[in-house]
Amino acid sequence: MDLFSEEKQPLSLPDAEIVYYPNFLSAAEADRYFDVLLKETPWQKDDITVFGKTYPQPRLTALYGEAGKPYTYSGITMHPHLFTEPLLTLKKKVEDVVEAHFTTLLLNLYRNGNDSNGWHADDEKELGKNPIIASVSLGASRSFHLKRKKDKSLKHKMQLEHGSLLVMKGSTQEFWKHQIPKTKKDVGPRINGTFRIIST
Repeated sequence: MDLFSEEKQPLSLPDAEIVYYPNFLSAAEADRYFDVLLKETPWQKDDITVFGKTYPQPRLTALYGEAGKPYTYSGITMHPHLFTEPLLTLKKKVEDVVEAHFTTLLLNLYRNGNDSNGWHADDEKELGKNPIIASVSLGASRSFHLKRKKDKSLKHKMQLEHGSLLVMKGSTQEFWKHQIPKTKKDVGPRINGTFRIIST
């Protein structure tokens, strides 16, 4: 834990508790996880409904979890696969740093710069009040944007690097939205794993 305490990078934003660990995984670990997850994950492509309009979700996804608890967002209900051994190992590493027990993992595959995740908050009722979201990034670096819900002049941008961990907790999801925007840069694939606790 001392190792990670030296590498913590807390974000100073009002009504938010966000900490970035740029070197959560070593380069070799991150490479290994990326290769395994890219090849072995049963990626699925869904249609997403936002503001009453339905269109192909601009990324691939997969859900893993305990006790078969489904997860619903933007009109999509996903049913989890059982955690694999590599994912259980990764989950334990995240839990040791965050000091929480996660029940669910949502994996996103951004195949290139055209894949994205629009403005949203992880505030679904299944996650309960003030959820802890722990996000591991693997592969290409992508820009991560935050903006205050009621004061959109309050914004923050950062790069999520290969092997990094971003932890959002407290009232972050209540007051802030976040996104992974499209980019015209020639970027390779990125896998993002967000660990969550489904309370119902």
